[in-house]
Amino acid sequence: MLTDYHNHLERGTLTLDYLKLFTDEAKGKGIEHFGISEHAYHFYETKNILSNPWVNERRTYKMDDYVALFHQAWRQNIDVKMSIEMDYTTGKHTEMEQFIKSYDFDYVIGSIHWVDTFGIDLKEYIDEWDKRDVNEVYNDYFDQVVTLAESNLFDIVGHLDLVKIFNYVPTDQDFLLKQYDRATTALANSKTCVEISTAGLRKPVEELYPDQRLLQMCYDKGIPIVLSSDAHQPNDVGKDYDQAVKLAKQIGYQSLMTFEKGKRKEVELG
Repeated sequence: MLTDYHNHLERGTLTLDYLKLFTDEAKGKGIEHFGISEHAYHFYETKNILSNPWVNERRTYKMDDYVALFHQAWRQNIDVKMSIEMDYTTGKHTEMEQFIKSYDFDYVIGSIHWVDTFGIDLKEYIDEWDKRDVNEVYNDYFDQVVTLAESNLFDIVGHLDLVKIFNYVPTDQDFLLKQYDRATTALANSKTCVEISTAGLRKPVEELYPDQRLLQMCYDKGIPIVLSSDAHQPNDVGKDYDQAVKLAKQIGYQSLMTFEKGKRKEVELG
């Protein structure tokens, strides 16, 4: 079986017609477990969790409309999971938990896109990389991975090493491996799965998330995985899954985790 749990409607509309372009693509590619996980910052209901000028310009959705879209799809027997991708925000555990518990999500993805006020994966902030110490950014990023895991609020951590997106990577490999080690130890002690995401292949880094060494640590510590494309347009659903499956099996994974209404079930990796 295959999963694709990380997908976004934000470049189109919150309509059934647009949603069906994604679900039809998933069905055509043999993806049995498919979900939409829109960025939580788009919704007015998350203003008390994450707020900055970049985010606030993009906060245009209401959760009632989002939930209604899924109910409309389910009434038409369209098999799609309802999720959210939430920016893990230090110091906002109570607010994040309240938001997550307010909706009947099938699963919740936690991701890190911000290190303080630095949008690490945004082109608008790319010049900031040359003004900062790369090791410090990585240390602060993986600090958040650790506390994300320790919060135990999330079912999946999104693109675990997103911080490498623009090819700014520590030259000290021992330092980098220490970051990987402490992150995977925290994840292993939580309920959080890791996604193998093909999105990195479409980014400047041109690599899968996570790095092979990082994924090996995940496997060695018993952390389950899902497959995701992080598609922001329909034709990217399930894209490059041959590479994701190959890496997963090369590392040793033989199964994926699936989700429904917060309950998880292990299935054979297709």
